[in-house]
Amino acid sequence: MSPDLPDSIDLHAPELYLNRELSQLEFNFRVLAQAQDPKVPLLERLKYLCISCTNLDEFFEIRVATVRTAQQFGGPLPPDGIAPTRALELIHDKAGELVEAQYRYWNETLRPELNEAGIRILARESWNAKQKRWLHRYFQDELLPVLSPLGLDPVHPFPRILNKSLNVVVVLEGKDAFGRNGGMAIVRAPRSLPRIIKLPPEVSGGQHDFVLLSAVLTAFVDDLFTGLKVKGAYQFRVTRNSELFVDEEEVENLASALKDELASRGFRPAVRLEIAEHCPRPIVNILLQNFGLTENAVYRINGPVNLNRVTQVYDLVNRPELKFRPFRQRPAKLDEEAPFNSLREGDVLLHHPYQSFQSVLDLLQFAANDPDVLAIKQTLYRTGKDSKIIDHLITAARNGKDVTVVVELRARFDEEANIRMADQLQEAGVQVMYGVVGYKTHAKMMLIVRREGKKLQRYAHLGTGNYHAGTARAYTDIGLMTADPDIGADVHDIFHQLSGLAPTIKLRRLLQSPFTLHKGLLRMIGREAKNARAGKGGHIIAKMNALNEPGVIRALYEASQAGAKIELIVRGACCLRPGVPGVSDNITVRSVIGRFLEHSRVYWFRNGGTPEIFCSSADWMERNLMRRVETCFPILDPGLAARVFDEELANYLADNLNAWQLREDGSYGRISPPEGEMPYSAQGALLAKLCG
Repeated sequence: MSPDLPDSIDLHAPELYLNRELSQLEFNFRVLAQAQDPKVPLLERLKYLCISCTNLDEFFEIRVATVRTAQQFGGPLPPDGIAPTRALELIHDKAGELVEAQYRYWNETLRPELNEAGIRILARESWNAKQKRWLHRYFQDELLPVLSPLGLDPVHPFPRILNKSLNVVVVLEGKDAFGRNGGMAIVRAPRSLPRIIKLPPEVSGGQHDFVLLSAVLTAFVDDLFTGLKVKGAYQFRVTRNSELFVDEEEVENLASALKDELASRGFRPAVRLEIAEHCPRPIVNILLQNFGLTENAVYRINGPVNLNRVTQVYDLVNRPELKFRPFRQRPAKLDEEAPFNSLREGDVLLHHPYQSFQSVLDLLQFAANDPDVLAIKQTLYRTGKDSKIIDHLITAARNGKDVTVVVELRARFDEEANIRMADQLQEAGVQVMYGVVGYKTHAKMMLIVRREGKKLQRYAHLGTGNYHAGTARAYTDIGLMTADPDIGADVHDIFHQLSGLAPTIKLRRLLQSPFTLHKGLLRMIGREAKNARAGKGGHIIAKMNALNEPGVIRALYEASQAGAKIELIVRGACCLRPGVPGVSDNITVRSVIGRFLEHSRVYWFRNGGTPEIFCSSADWMERNLMRRVETCFPILDPGLAARVFDEELANYLADNLNAWQLREDGSYGRISPPEGEMPYSAQGALLAKLCG
């Protein structure tokens, strides 16, 4: 149903904006749908289910935590006009539906199918005598020595419960050695032990039989309380606010301040309680009171509260027929012996994961050892464990090159890793910067300065994704290697700006947050609206991870009202409401969920018949456009521009297998091939084209 709008439409009206948090939850339903799709290989379905659980964890840690903070301290309402208290009610209702759907699918469909395929996650009630004996011995040998149960009494108040840790609350009857009544105890699962246990085939009878640690802990918890009777044992998990707050303007050393914050992250205010479905009401009340949570923050779980841990089975089971077929990544068209010669001849485009990230590593490695290379500058947001990027930067520094790295210490959940990485680089002689106070450095840039004859030549790499070899195999991203002098000069100027030594700069080719990207987008969207009114066919196609910035949304509404055609491909949360009569009739929004995580940001503007296409590190989100350092770069080579358009835009608009259409009411409907039309997968087509 269309929102009730007056004849003169106010584009600021809350009815025109979808709630960000509810939209994010809709995305997790789409991920769950991948798990439920019988066409997806069995172990991949298991992986999708676990991803939907992990996503929900992060959603509570960050998004729900943010709404709870707004509820507590106030502030302006979001564009949708929903107050925090009401938003939390809606969130918990929707999240409850998601959790119920996750566990119903696990219990009724996926677990039985895994069992049928010879991959058994054995529930406690299914253990035979031999399995039970082995697991009891495992409990005695491996768990018991490291467990420290804590009885709850006036001397032993409720312990601090670590974020997302697995715990068991035990109800006891009788008297202990000191004559104290049993009451309740808390047992925390050891963090040092694996959460899933593989049974030996000679014990279990199967090659791939597993038991969750939580099941072992609850089954044999009686052994911890000799002389007392265990009346009940109920697993639970609490999720806490994981946003870090550091007043950067008030600290002298950001790294040190972050270390202090990280030490307490695991014990920040609670936002969710997951507990065994059959846990008695009085115990739930005690836990709610202890964690300061309301009733609707309780999620009763019909299964393991740490279901996402089952994802380990994917790596423990060698059954290729139950996984996606492997594919061979292709290298870039870059001369390994003379990469700089290749780049002087023309730009090189990389489309990950179909093309290998190794080409980026090879370029950096060559530069690190090339005697003519004088300097290397690099931004790092996430790199992954044992990163070759770090190795090559250290090599370059040891080879006497001037190496400058901008490390973003505040990359969410990678803060500790980035602090260690910064220390490692500094010890090797790399000049490390932490970016700009108040702005995360999210741009993906690498600059190589090389002496060639009597002049210095700049070579740049710009990307939509992180310098992370792992995610480059699982995420779709675009990378550009170029010797274009204007782009090189722009990247050079931005690095100077990040060092704090450059004034406001006028870039030649790039758009940059927080200075020119937002204005540039509004200008280009406005230009399409003007062209539409003039009969010149205004048209915008844009692909991104999320859309919530109200200024951009209003500009898109105005362009739609002017008659411009707007096609958006938004993987995750989208606050724009499409299909509203008189407002967004000409806007469509689709989301593609496939084998790879869609991560590239690509913007195309028809521009009166002279199209412009950009790739960017920035989504059309308030944080990316206003509070981060981001880059947006044009694809200048006509052949490469056509390729980006075909592979990243037209290709995804044609998908009728993995695409979902956003409806006016905020829900999504799965797109299926019309009668007589061949099924088409965008990712499948790219695998065939680029990896076949």
